[in-house]
This record gives sequence, structure tokens and C-alpha cells, in this order.
Amino acid sequence: MHYNQSCAAKGNYYEGNYARKSAMPGRSMQRAAVNIFKTPESIEMLVFAPGRIREHFHLDVQGDQLRVSYFPPEGFPRPEWILREYSRGAFERTFALDASIDADNIKAKYVDGVLQVSLPLVAGKAAAEKREIVVG
Repeated sequence: MHYNQSCAAKGNYYEGNYARKSAMPGRSMQRAAVNIFKTPESIEMLVFAPGRIREHFHLDVQGDQLRVSYFPPEGFPRPEWILREYSRGAFERTFALDASIDADNIKAKYVDGVLQVSLPLVAGKAAAEKREIVVG
């Protein structure tokens, strides 16, 4: 499984004299931090997203892509920030799945601010071998 760099998140939008301003108006897409580790039976993904509402997470698999996203409900409060170092706003991350992942049996749960995604491995299927490409 590999992170797809084409899913670049947009930066924060700040107002006021206390923080840098971005040219991006309105709501921004935040990047949720993700840790991924392997067990003998699965690949485990931890998406750090505290303060979110469980029902507003969305995970889907299309082809060999796993998309993890969150969009807050309409009317979500937006105070006038003086300083904002963390956002509970929307995010979307995309990950490439290889043949060793059993995409039909992916499971997820949201516990203590962490979305825990378990990607079971197909018995007997190894991930694609890493090979180096020589730059000419």
C-alpha cells in the first residue's frame, strides 16, 4: 500500500494580524496525519482526526485506490480565529492498494479521536517487489 502524492491537501486559511495569511479563501482541506504499520495478518492505518463526528467519515475503494475523507456537517461553527494551529475541518487522503490487500474485508472504527483502518492481507499474496529505476 502506498500514499498517493497527487492527493495534496490545501493549506490553512487564517485571518487577523496574528498569523500568516493564505490566498485561499473559504474552507480549506486539511491533511490528517496518518501512521501505517504492518502486522502478520494486516496493514493497519491510524488516521489522527480528533474532534470529528464518526458518521461523517467516508471510506471507499475504487479499483486499487482507498479514499479516506471527512466532511463536517452543514452549519459547523466557524469562529473568527485569532490563531489556529489545528482544524477539525474536511480532509481527503488517497492510498494505492496492491494485490496483497483484501479490499473486500477492510474495516474501520473511530476510537478516541483516531480512525483505525484495518486492511487484511490476502494469504499467500506478497506485495509487489520493490525495484530500482535508474535515472538516465
